[in-house]
Amino acid sequence: MDNHEDKKSAVKELEEKLTFEFKTAWKPDDQDELDAIYTFAEDYKLALDSGKTEREFVNFASAYLEAHAFKLLDSYSELKSGDRVYQLVHGKGLLAAVIGENDPLQGFNLIGSHVDSPRLDLKPNPLYEASDLALMKTHYYGGIKKYHWVAQPLALHGVMIKKGGEKVEVSIGEDDSDPVLYISDLLPHLAADQMKKNAATVVEGEELNVLIGGLPYPDEDAKNRVKLAVLNLLFEKYGVTEREFLTAELEIVPAVKARDVGLDRSFLGAYGQDDRVCAYTSLRALTDLEEVPRRTALLLMYDKEEIGSGGNTGASSFLYPYYQQQIVRLMLDREPTALELSQNIVNSTMLSSDVTNAFDPTFASVSEPQNSCYTGRGMALNKYTGARGKGGTSDASAEYFDEVVRLLEDNDVRWQTGEMGKVDQGGGGTVAVYQAELGLEVIDCGVPLLSMHSCFEVSSKVDVYETYRGYRAFYENMRHDRV
Repeated sequence: MDNHEDKKSAVKELEEKLTFEFKTAWKPDDQDELDAIYTFAEDYKLALDSGKTEREFVNFASAYLEAHAFKLLDSYSELKSGDRVYQLVHGKGLLAAVIGENDPLQGFNLIGSHVDSPRLDLKPNPLYEASDLALMKTHYYGGIKKYHWVAQPLALHGVMIKKGGEKVEVSIGEDDSDPVLYISDLLPHLAADQMKKNAATVVEGEELNVLIGGLPYPDEDAKNRVKLAVLNLLFEKYGVTEREFLTAELEIVPAVKARDVGLDRSFLGAYGQDDRVCAYTSLRALTDLEEVPRRTALLLMYDKEEIGSGGNTGASSFLYPYYQQQIVRLMLDREPTALELSQNIVNSTMLSSDVTNAFDPTFASVSEPQNSCYTGRGMALNKYTGARGKGGTSDASAEYFDEVVRLLEDNDVRWQTGEMGKVDQGGGGTVAVYQAELGLEVIDCGVPLLSMHSCFEVSSKVDVYETYRGYRAFYENMRHDRV
């Protein structure tokens, strides 16, 4: 019996020594930590409700930065250790930095996320009347399941530019007193043919027409009386005409607020968590820095990730490295050489902060369980993203991956790793590839989500909190010993 027990003990010891598994990040007996997790989630919900579009979230972020002593970049003639600075990128992107103690030529610690989300955009000429209904035509943005967007309350957000150049911010459907908008679906009684279609075509793109009105203008001599009545309401509220639709930037988003999910409130559900969960956690990680970091901590918020990261506000835009170079120039208090600017970038380290797929036991067939991320197991690291044969990925080096993991473990941050689905199933990429092309070290990391790209994505609150802790550890300690 003793020999048997000794053998079992030796095997157990060997297993503990040689094997590895990810465990839950929850500590249900630690009330202080539970309080911190749930408090952080409440603040995060407010951010989600305040910023349902890229413009709105950038506005929220800039106000939050201002409240934490950050000032616009162009207000500085030089930058010194401890300065807090930010820069808007055409109102839809943003940079922010806490200036560190080290020489900028040794590189910065960067965290980059995107603030756009899949949605419906209004077409340039959207408003029309049909069958005594006023409707608006849409063009979907990013990867959506079109059938998600029918038969649910929707809101209209965006900006319109009046004839004289004045910008008007539009928001309809968010206040409790507001009406909501709506896209109709076919009733089951008449849907025999519709139900024979595959999911991709059960609702067609051109069928995503938004109901906006049904009350005719009182004058019977008017044409398209319902459309005219809607235009009149918009003119009374915002001072805009049909012409202003042509140049406007108007988005249709779910008219739902962020909510706790589950009887234990361990999950959080909301529209737009991809990728505002990573934008918010990285924002908080930067603003919550209590001491001046050794390496300058740089926050980046991009636009257009869902459609390829292009344009002058996307991750491939020259504007982001340009403003990074401006920070270097102000830190050096002189005009740097081209070589010095390149040194700053290639010596920098980066976390590409974006969400990943959480293993869903209901749809287990699309994932490989041994190499998936799970809700409740902490911050998720993806060595590579991409589709099938790693197309469109940066594929972080083993050395850098290990460096990041050691940093997290040294700071007691619970982490996990995985892939986005089975190899042949598909996948997705994010902004890491564009930064890697500049030569700096970068790896994808963020929060696992259930129902990603839906109208109501779900995250585990402990994963959100651990991601925040991981980002903060990165800002505070990544290569802090390099001078």
